[in-house]
Amino acid sequence: MSAVLQTEAVRIRPMQDEDVPEVQSIERRAYEFPWSAGIFSDCLRVGYCCWVLDGGATLLGYGIMSVAVEESHILNVCVAPEARRRGHARALMGHLLTTGAEHGARIAYLEVRPSNAGALKLYTDLGFRHVGTRRAYYPARNGREDAFVLSVPLVPTPRPAAS
Repeated sequence: MSAVLQTEAVRIRPMQDEDVPEVQSIERRAYEFPWSAGIFSDCLRVGYCCWVLDGGATLLGYGIMSVAVEESHILNVCVAPEARRRGHARALMGHLLTTGAEHGARIAYLEVRPSNAGALKLYTDLGFRHVGTRRAYYPARNGREDAFVLSVPLVPTPRPAAS
């Protein structure tokens, strides 16, 4: 199956409060230890960069990132299990990295489970490098799982001069 993004009727747009139930449904189908609807609502409330991959009839995925002090932290990127292997995660990540640079970030960080081989490959392909390990970071079926901390430098986006 091709990993090329199918762009017909698929767009990345800002997440809205009314998207939270569908976003949380994707989260529950994708992860054994999902975020709650309240966490997604809090991310919107505090002004994080929250995006959805809108397939028209349904949402296909989402990405959430915080940006502060020249750093972006990618907090959650998820594609619905039934929509994977079509380039959607790569598109979401590209959008998040571009958005981070547009907001003045010079570096992006994220955590990933060492057991998530698909995500690790994507992040490595995008230029992320392992910079640390957070011990026992994630809940796991048999206790806790470490998180690899990855980072990638961002190319600054020139801002228009103030008039």
